[in-house]
Amino acid sequence: MKSKANQSQGLLLFRLSQRQLFALGTLKIRELVPYTPLSVIPQSHPTILGAATIRGNTIPVIDMAAAVGYPSLTSEELKSSYIIITDCQRMVIGFLVRAIDKIIECNWRDIESPPNNLGPNAYLTGVTRFDDQLVQLLDVELLLSKVFPPSPEMNRAILTDVQREKLKPLSILLVDDSKVARKQLSDALDSINIPYQVTSDGRDALSIMEKAASEGTPIDLLVSDIEMPGLDGYELAFEVKNTPALAGAYIILHTSLSSEISVSQAHQVGANEALTKFDAHELISAMLRGAETKE
Repeated sequence: MKSKANQSQGLLLFRLSQRQLFALGTLKIRELVPYTPLSVIPQSHPTILGAATIRGNTIPVIDMAAAVGYPSLTSEELKSSYIIITDCQRMVIGFLVRAIDKIIECNWRDIESPPNNLGPNAYLTGVTRFDDQLVQLLDVELLLSKVFPPSPEMNRAILTDVQREKLKPLSILLVDDSKVARKQLSDALDSINIPYQVTSDGRDALSIMEKAASEGTPIDLLVSDIEMPGLDGYELAFEVKNTPALAGAYIILHTSLSSEISVSQAHQVGANEALTKFDAHELISAMLRGAETKE
């Protein structure tokens, strides 16, 4: 049986410098608007240029080039620049970019994980090629976490002893290509002393699950991102549910997209739940519901 997951992903290509192409998945993007004068936001992060009023809404605008380490746009360059309006992690944010290139269709399987030697400040979730040019997929979650640090409460959940004992015996696997999202997930479970495994890759997650099942200790709870290079969360969920030895796993997919479509597709491929990330309380509540199915 073939996966019902959509392997094709629209990517918006844009430039933060003259040479390098960057990309964002089109599912994260609401619209593109030419540069418009911005109003100052007092005491804001240095990379926030100000706020734009678009369709009656006041939207913070981040200088994306400065946020990831490139020179800021000059006043002359601003005239031809664009603002990418995104809907991500329950926030509507504008990103100022030097230029818009084009929108392409890309198979997730053609996107590779970024090299490990890029260091902790590389804002990438993957790399691919288009017309013989390297395209770098930006890690929006990491970027936003630097500009808008999450409150510590979002990474903590409070459990009763009874609830903790329900989760502790379970074999839990976390999957996310974003390093900041992996840390959020890990911190949530570390704070309540729940053991788990974690990986950044959907294919690796499937291998971990197959190995665990062959050893008689199958994964009970799978918590996976949806938008990942190689094998995305939809495909991973579909493969798990259509492999008898793995199908008993309770699958929780999570996404930075504020989209009902993502949630609907998650259920279609066999996921038990779909969450808009990240809230530790919602995540742990979903995992407890999964634990109840194992009793």
